Amino acid sequence: MSETERLINASAADVFAVLADGWSYAAWVVGASRIRDVEPDWPLPGSSIHHSVGAWPLLINDTTTVIRYEPLRLLELKVRAWPTGEGTVELEASEADGVCHVVMRERMTKGPATLLPPQVADPLLHVRNAETLQRLALLAEGRAKNKGA
Repeated sequence: MSETERLINASAADVFAVLADGWSYAAWVVGASRIRDVEPDWPLPGSSIHHSVGAWPLLINDTTTVIRYEPLRLLELKVRAWPTGEGTVELEASEADGVCHVVMRERMTKGPATLLPPQVADPLLHVRNAETLQRLALLAEGRAKNKGA
């Protein structure tokens, strides 16, 4: 399992406002290129974002579904990106003094990507997930800054 963490200069409420906005998914998730639909009850368990992965003209339509959601603390997702496979992503947050510590854990569960040994897969996932958390931080910090303006 790959684990990546980041301190975000925003509250957990600002971070989860971004996570709860399914239409922002492609703005912070590396690899997601567009959002086709967000189910109205997102981010409640069982709800999905319908997105595309890749770059035009090689787009693959797929979905991300919420497994578990604890507001301001945890969002666990079943992510799909076939033909690569599918996995689970957990975003866990804790806040102290207005700074949010986010830990992102990702594990491949099905498909060809599961054949990669962890010593190969984990560093690749870590690089991608570090950029994902950077993008999430920019959105959450921008949100926090705009609230104070």
